[in-house]
Amino acid sequence: MNNPYKKDAKLVLNNGIVFQGFSFGASGTTVGEIVFNTGMTGYQEVITDPSYYGQILTFTYPEIGNTGINFEDSESNINVKGIIVRNYSSNNSNWRSLKNFNQWLVEKNIIGLYGIDTRALVKILRTNGSMNGILTSEDKTIDTCLKLAYETPDMKGLNLSKEVSTKQQYLWKNTTETTFDVRKIYSASSKKLKIVAIDFGIKKSILNRLVSHGCEILVLPSRSSLKDVLSNKPDGIFFSNGPGDPSSVTEGIDLARALIDHGEIPMFGICLGHQIFGLALGGSTFKLPFGHRGLNHPCGNDNQIEITSQNHGFAIDPNSLSKDVVTITHYNLNDRTVAGLEVNNKPIFSVQYHPEAGPGPHDSDYLFKKFVSLMLERC
Repeated sequence: MNNPYKKDAKLVLNNGIVFQGFSFGASGTTVGEIVFNTGMTGYQEVITDPSYYGQILTFTYPEIGNTGINFEDSESNINVKGIIVRNYSSNNSNWRSLKNFNQWLVEKNIIGLYGIDTRALVKILRTNGSMNGILTSEDKTIDTCLKLAYETPDMKGLNLSKEVSTKQQYLWKNTTETTFDVRKIYSASSKKLKIVAIDFGIKKSILNRLVSHGCEILVLPSRSSLKDVLSNKPDGIFFSNGPGDPSSVTEGIDLARALIDHGEIPMFGICLGHQIFGLALGGSTFKLPFGHRGLNHPCGNDNQIEITSQNHGFAIDPNSLSKDVVTITHYNLNDRTVAGLEVNNKPIFSVQYHPEAGPGPHDSDYLFKKFVSLMLERC
């Protein structure tokens, strides 16, 4: 008879540190960049955020899974490669819960590890930076795991947006599924504002919020051309979030540069889209030591502070942006990295954080209204 208390899974970091624990979710072996999220809620949205593609996610909150899984909160069909928790709940209790957390992980083929000291792991990542690692429930030697970790490319230099972007364009008309702050602020004629959204790994909640603010959205693949965009005669253009190194998304940077030069159509970028805007404007990006991933990151300026939801491992170098071209509108108040920008004298802006609140606070929802207002001024 199997001993339920025998540790049957492990995490092997590429610096040689090993964490022994217990397996849950799917069985097998996965390799990826080990990162951590400090959010206390929203684990379903976090796990299905395409920006985590290629990563193994550690939750700092000690127990995950207690509210189960519902059919509304998944942000996409893309999942993290694995999850690490201190403890997971096999009992779920929530009025919307329709599925057990562990069962859902098995169906999604997400490998899980629990029963390790996640505080110690996060301290290692904060001290040494995010690094590749192997999560396995199989009988693999430490040397085999280390070899696999060494052979796996680092996140820097990877264009992962092409892996998660839609292959075909599609129309999105769904609204926000909750009732918070749903306002119809478009014109009295009820004309739907047409947005072309470039999908680098877009989240459902972003699309829903745009629709709730009076927009109809045509989602295009990340490799779309200037002709593809302009032929649809959009009222506005949106550049989405997504995974990987922004400097490697050359097709997105080229498209953003061409659209910024065009300069007549309002544009809004979030997360990877924000970084792509910065690169298209002549700036540069760099990899953060351990990234910003959580629901309580303060961002702002002298006039306003917002508590924001974030998930990114790269940032724009503020010294690389020309003040004649760009105005930095927001800073991350923890480390003063660039959190928002506007193109001078053009209806184009972006933020590093996630105003759609999926998951996260609603402080930044006004940015969707700002985008809509810029479009209405030109209709």
